[in-house]
Amino acid sequence: MERLIFATGNEGKMREIRDILADTYPEILSMKEAGIRTEVAEDGKTYEENALIKARAVAAQAGELVLADDSGLEIDWLGKEPGVYSARYLGEDTSYRIKNADLIRRLEGVPEEERTARFVCAIAAVLPDGRELTVRATIEGRIGYEEKGENGFGYDPIFYVPELGKTTAELTEAEKNLVSHRGKALRLMKEELAKL
Repeated sequence: MERLIFATGNEGKMREIRDILADTYPEILSMKEAGIRTEVAEDGKTYEENALIKARAVAAQAGELVLADDSGLEIDWLGKEPGVYSARYLGEDTSYRIKNADLIRRLEGVPEEERTARFVCAIAAVLPDGRELTVRATIEGRIGYEEKGENGFGYDPIFYVPELGKTTAELTEAEKNLVSHRGKALRLMKEELAKL
């Protein structure tokens, strides 16, 4: 398979995907670049379900290898919120500055050791012959007390990785791809696809 379509329109995500999968697939297209326009209702209860919903919808139009992901931030103190609703937390069009500020506010007074959290990423693949695969990966960390860093996107500025002494928004793209939930999940999926 010479190319794949990734079911996203997020440019930040596409950069990560191309960096990690470039040695395997010479052509990696977003849905938009592949000319696929479809609204997908992500109403699954798990990351895997949502990733499969997206991959199936795009594969139905594309007829070739499609990958999709669903990811989220789980904060233990908040009962694993926002979880699968991370992208829609406080509304889909709400800026991440507002979302991040709200989560920091909700953790006010919570001691550092209890601010544990993780990013979760599930990636689904739908192959042209209809076979489906899913993988999942995480990165563990803590929620910071303020936004830090200009790299990354979404919740990256408040996600602090103690071993690295930085938020994921303070990492270079190459550093982030090595440790991030999406980077790990993409490498797992790459291994699974290589077995086929």
